[in-house]
Amino acid sequence: MKLSYLFLAVMFMAISAHADERVSVLMVTSEGEIEIELYTSRAPITAGNFLKLVENSDMNRGSFYRVVSYENDNGAPKIEVIQGGRGDEMEGVFDMIEHESTAQTGILHTDGVISMARGGLGTASSEFFICIGDQPGLDHGQTRNADGQGFAAFGKVTRGMDVVRAIQGLPADANSESEYTKGQILDEPAVIETVARIE
Repeated sequence: MKLSYLFLAVMFMAISAHADERVSVLMVTSEGEIEIELYTSRAPITAGNFLKLVENSDMNRGSFYRVVSYENDNGAPKIEVIQGGRGDEMEGVFDMIEHESTAQTGILHTDGVISMARGGLGTASSEFFICIGDQPGLDHGQTRNADGQGFAAFGKVTRGMDVVRAIQGLPADANSESEYTKGQILDEPAVIETVARIE
């Protein structure tokens, strides 16, 4: 009987450890370093996709190119984020992934959370954003996206929010292809030099 209890205890510990599995990556940008913890167990599709891009070096030489603040936001409810990735140069190159909502993962859009940018459901691929301050309007059931499904959060900045805020403060007067992003495109994108998994 004691052996049975011991076996169950070991199994419980193993399951708990798996449930809390997290992976960290280091993003080196032209403005400084950002360390991000990916929630691979809670958001396996989204975090797994980002990690695949990192391990394939697909995020290297990307950039942060869009900055959104309460002052320049043209959507509702207003948000504060910085958006990055590979941009239009790699459109259609990366696979689109299934949407994992905050209702599924429980990862809400709080300060420092990283999440996938998207158009329609299931169109996210390589573009992402980092929240500056809590942004509940991006969660499932809210109205920032017309379909009410919100955006797929999958990790959080653990070091380097000062760098994130510095990027948000860069001049953003470059031409935009739409009125929606007018005043949000950086004059000089902040280069993502490398992104690598922290072992």
